Amino acid sequence: MEKSYDVIIIGAGPGGLAAAYRLHPEKKVLVVENDLFGGTCPNRGCDPKKMLYSAVEAKQWSQQLSGFGLKNTPEIDWTELMAFKRQYTQAIPAGTKAGLKSAGIDYVQGTAQFIDAHHLQINDKTVTTEQAIIATGRKPTIPDIPGKTYFKTSTDFLDLDQLPKKIVFIGAGFVAIELANIAIEAGSQVTIVQHNQRVLKAFPKPLVSRLVKQLQAKGVHFQLDTSVTQLTTDKDQKSYQVQTNRGNFEADYVVAATGREANIEALRLPTAVKADGKGIQVNNYLQTDVANIYAIGDVVVKTQPKLTPVASFEGNYVADYLLGQTKTSIQYPVIPNIVFANSELGQVGIRYQDAVDNDRYTINDLDMTQWYTYNRVKDPDAHVITIQESNTKKYVGFCVLATQAESMLNALTTILNQQLTLEDIQRTIYAYPSDQSDLQYILS
Repeated sequence: MEKSYDVIIIGAGPGGLAAAYRLHPEKKVLVVENDLFGGTCPNRGCDPKKMLYSAVEAKQWSQQLSGFGLKNTPEIDWTELMAFKRQYTQAIPAGTKAGLKSAGIDYVQGTAQFIDAHHLQINDKTVTTEQAIIATGRKPTIPDIPGKTYFKTSTDFLDLDQLPKKIVFIGAGFVAIELANIAIEAGSQVTIVQHNQRVLKAFPKPLVSRLVKQLQAKGVHFQLDTSVTQLTTDKDQKSYQVQTNRGNFEADYVVAATGREANIEALRLPTAVKADGKGIQVNNYLQTDVANIYAIGDVVVKTQPKLTPVASFEGNYVADYLLGQTKTSIQYPVIPNIVFANSELGQVGIRYQDAVDNDRYTINDLDMTQWYTYNRVKDPDAHVITIQESNTKKYVGFCVLATQAESMLNALTTILNQQLTLEDIQRTIYAYPSDQSDLQYILS
C-alpha cells in the first residue's frame, strides 16, 4: 500500500527543515534528502567556512596590533584547524536526523523523483502527497573546458587534510575571495583568475577596490581579463597547468568558483514546472506553475540574495501559507549580504550601483579608519557608504568595509527594517564604546 503524506519536502537543509518543523504536527510531513542531512550551509558551506575564518581573523587582529602591544604573530596549523571544523560538521547529519526523529517527523535518505504532481518515486517506493516543497539548493558549476574533471570545488577545499602550496581559484565572487583569504593566511600561494575586471560584482566598486588592495598586500595575485581554456596535470595528478588566453599558471590545486547552478536534475520535475540551470520559477507565493508544488531557498529564481536565513524565512512562509495562517504574498525584509575576507565587506538596502545610476539618491562615503572604534584595533581601512533619498533624506541603503563589518551591518539592517531615524538612535543608549555607539555619527 502506498504511503500518503500531506506535504513532502525534498531537501533537508535550513529551508526544508524550517518548513518541516513549522508544519508539524498539523500536517503529516516527510523530509527526503539524497545527500547530507542539514544541507550545504552547516555541512560544507557558510558554517565550516567561518570556522576556518575564525583562526584567520584572530591572526589578522594580531598582525594589526603588532607593535601596539602584541608581538609574535601566531601561525595557522591547518591540521588542527581542520580538526576543529570537523568536530562540528561531522555531527550535523546525525544531529539533524535525531532532531526530526525526536519531533516525530518522518524522513528518508534517498532520491525523490516526480511521477506526477501528487506521486513521487523515492528509492524503490511510490509515495503520494497533497503538496510538495522543493528545497534542493544549488551546487558548484564546473567550467566546461578540456580537463574539467581536475577541478576541485569549495566542498573539497573546506575538507582538505593538507593545504596545497599553490592554489588557483577560477572566479572572483564570494567563494573565491573568502577561500583565497583563508588560504593565503594559512600559508598557500594564491592566484585568482577572473574572465573580466569585475571582482565581487554585486558590491560597491570603491569598497571592492580597497578590499582587493588589502588582499594584494597579503600576496594574493589577481589575474583579470583572463579566460581559462584548459586544465592539464602530470601523471600523478599532483601538479596542474592552468592554460589561459594570457599564459599558463602552475598549481597544486585548482578550485572552480565560477558560480552555482540549481540542483534539480534528479527530480524529474513535471513538464509544467518552469525550471533550468538558473533555478525554478515561482510566483509571489513561492508556488510553481503546478499549483501544489512549491520551491524555496537557493533553488528558486529570485532577486533576493541566496542565503541560509533567506531559505529559512521562505520555508516558514510556505508552511504558514499551507497552514492557512497567511494569505498574503511573501514580503521580504531588507536583507544584508556580507563577504568575510580580510576586512569584511557588506551591504544592505538599495545597492550602491543602483543609487549611482539614479539621481533620486544621495551617496556619502565616510572614512572611519581613524574613528576610535576602528583605530582601537588598528583597522587598516574602515569605510561606510550611506545612501539617502535626495528629497526625503530617508536612509535606504548602507555599505560597510571594516574588520568587524558584520556587527555594524546588522545594526544598520535594523535601522532600515524599523525605519529608524537619527532621533530614534539618539534616544537609544548603546554599550559604549562599541560599533553601535557610532551609529549616531554615521546618520548625522
